[in-house]
Amino acid sequence: MKAVLGPTNTGKTYLAIDRMMGHSTGMIGFPLRLLARENYDRVVRLRGAGSAALITGEERIIPDNPRYYLCTVEAMPQDRQVAFLAIDEIQLCADAERGHVFTERLLSARGTEETMFLGAETMAPILRKLVPEAEFLRRERLSRLSYVGPKKLTRLPPRSAVIAFSAANVYALAELLRRQRGGAAVVLGALSPRTRNAQVGLYEAGEVDYLVATDAIGMGLNMGIDHVAFSSLRKFDGNHFRHLMPAEIAQVAGRAGRYMADGTFGPTTDLEPFDPDLVAALEDHKFDSIRALFWRATNLDFDSPANLKRSLEAPPPVRELRRARAADDYGALVSAIASPGVVDMAAHPEAVRLLWDVCRIPDFLGDLSGSHPRLVTRIYKFLMSSEARIPSEWISRAVDRLDRTDGDIDTLLGRIAGVRTWTYVSHRSDWLEDAVGWQQRTCDLENKLSDALHDRLTQRFVDRKTAVLVRRLRERKTLLAGVGNDGRVTVEGHDVGWLEGFRFVPLDSEVAASTHLMAAANRVLREAIAGRVAEIGAAGDDAFSIDLENGKIRWRDAPLARLAAGAAVVRPHIEVFASDLIDGPAREQVRQRLTRWLDDYLRAQIGPLLDLRQATSAGAVRGLAYRLAEGLGCSFGDPAVDRKSNFSEDERKLLARSGVRIGVETTYMPAMLKGRLVPLKSLLWSVHAGRPAPTAIPDGGATSLTCHDDVPAGWYLALGFCPAGPLAVRADLLERLLADVRRSSREGAFEVSATMMNAIGANPDDFAQVLRRFGYAVTSTDETLRVARRRPGKRAATKPRGQRAASIVDPDSPFAKLAQLNTGSRS
Repeated sequence: MKAVLGPTNTGKTYLAIDRMMGHSTGMIGFPLRLLARENYDRVVRLRGAGSAALITGEERIIPDNPRYYLCTVEAMPQDRQVAFLAIDEIQLCADAERGHVFTERLLSARGTEETMFLGAETMAPILRKLVPEAEFLRRERLSRLSYVGPKKLTRLPPRSAVIAFSAANVYALAELLRRQRGGAAVVLGALSPRTRNAQVGLYEAGEVDYLVATDAIGMGLNMGIDHVAFSSLRKFDGNHFRHLMPAEIAQVAGRAGRYMADGTFGPTTDLEPFDPDLVAALEDHKFDSIRALFWRATNLDFDSPANLKRSLEAPPPVRELRRARAADDYGALVSAIASPGVVDMAAHPEAVRLLWDVCRIPDFLGDLSGSHPRLVTRIYKFLMSSEARIPSEWISRAVDRLDRTDGDIDTLLGRIAGVRTWTYVSHRSDWLEDAVGWQQRTCDLENKLSDALHDRLTQRFVDRKTAVLVRRLRERKTLLAGVGNDGRVTVEGHDVGWLEGFRFVPLDSEVAASTHLMAAANRVLREAIAGRVAEIGAAGDDAFSIDLENGKIRWRDAPLARLAAGAAVVRPHIEVFASDLIDGPAREQVRQRLTRWLDDYLRAQIGPLLDLRQATSAGAVRGLAYRLAEGLGCSFGDPAVDRKSNFSEDERKLLARSGVRIGVETTYMPAMLKGRLVPLKSLLWSVHAGRPAPTAIPDGGATSLTCHDDVPAGWYLALGFCPAGPLAVRADLLERLLADVRRSSREGAFEVSATMMNAIGANPDDFAQVLRRFGYAVTSTDETLRVARRRPGKRAATKPRGQRAASIVDPDSPFAKLAQLNTGSRS
């Protein structure tokens, strides 16, 4: 038994094929159907079609007496003894989704003469523990792998592969390469071997110089790639998004440089440069060892469905093994057990074994709607019926629904996944009549759909349309146009502009002047607008935002509307931007959705003020609430009205619940004075007044503003500041200051401290004018201010010359601490 370990491009697979053909019989398990097919074709070329068998979940080519079996790991026939047996990419034992299958083969699959495990060196320590009899052989990489730093996507060298981790990102990158570099081949894990080979053929033949792929290329697919560029280092692993481990990055980066040709790797400019430690690990092939493998019980109890489920949940026998998470077959079993009648049908071990076999039909589509478990249960019930077969007419209807070549790329991928399910079923000859006929039909249909998918990929990502565009324009034929998810508008594959909200913005003056291009764009834009209106209507509140500088409301960063003056400052209207592409009913639908969002947004921001406005209907409190609403939570006090004695007990309770503070000079709501609300209140005032903000918007920590004669008092009040001579002072600080002055002036004139002036950010002259504004007598010298309350017929009390006046502010009081923090804070 041998463990042949090393980085990519070390010839491990070639060694295994060579060793297998040196034995009378052999079997190799590969991680991908594509790899199994690739190596099957190689063995057929070397030894002839009759010598080799191909066994995967959806494809079986088994001649009468094959000597060699090329399989996916899951499909390896466990009842067949062979002289040589190998498992490729053995490090996938640590894969959360499929690892338990690889681990089971690692622990139990053996050749009678030679067994070989191929994979990364990270497996060495744990293999020594679990398979101590193994002999270890290290393979060195045949070429050098070097880091070259970030590269802009449009400046990548020819023969580059760009890696993404979702189909959507693969498509976006391939689109950009098509526009900038003439095209790209696409490789996804979901592609059939026929489509994948056709796409790789484009690349290998030089029709395109770039390949955009998922990490599926990391599993031994051999192509002439000189550079691997990563557009991301995060992927979704079936449960959540996570960063790739260094060993996983190396598996993909190692595709660069095949045989003796050196290769390079690095990020695109969308990523930060790689960490030096990561670069060193990738170039030197040094990674942390794998510490645990995923495992699932194989000694299953088929006495009943419940016993089967319980046996699958058995704990691992040793600490180096971790119980695998619930796989698709386990989920299908749980769903089947819950289905009425299934448990009664599975009343004996043979029926339970059949149930488990049916549950192991792979979920190629990965549909989260529950359709796969329902399909599994339906098939089991057919097999447990008196006919003990799946009805041919039922399969025929299902396959007929898939026999269409229209639709986009994702639609064709979905149909191919559906065909793969029936191909898998067709290889169970005891499940249906004419199994060979169904195998042929599903194979032909997969080929048909694969060819259509290749055509779609080529049409979308390979630029062969320039000549067609010129010819169609000359012949005045209808141009093909489309709108991308990002709003980009194309005609015959060429960018002509973008959709900004509901307005089309031509790319340049030539596009705007072309009647044919504009007509094609407008035709598809009207269709896109209808879909966009529907999306807006169904969108959650988090899809919308407002620009507090200009009042524009955006959906996914696209401007749709702006605020307009309404009946009240706190109730602005929504004005959807004008566009020839959207009609009146659709515009009103958008306006109503944005109005609902705006109502929710304003309630979240200024809810106390809105609640007070709605809760008052009559009496003096209604007038007070009106003034507060118009002042956005701040108003000059009205001595005739703003007196607690003017309000009933219920009204006083309402004001208290609403957080209203009635001071001597002002009435305000502390909740509306928060600094974070200043930009919103500025916007609401400006919209209602129909004019831009007359001054700069203060920051949230400002305690006073400089008053300007040409600025309305309502502007300062809306921001929470009360005009008082040369300054507008924040309402709560003004009331606190005046209360302190009143207390201190009861015993006569007093000397103003620097702490008091700093509390509102005032210099002595401005401070004196503020107090005079409220009826205080203020005298000043070069160094001090003295304040006395004006009393008719009396002079303000003064202290003897030279006597120091006591400060009116306790240095430990909150007011004094606020003064220290706000020194110099006046805007």
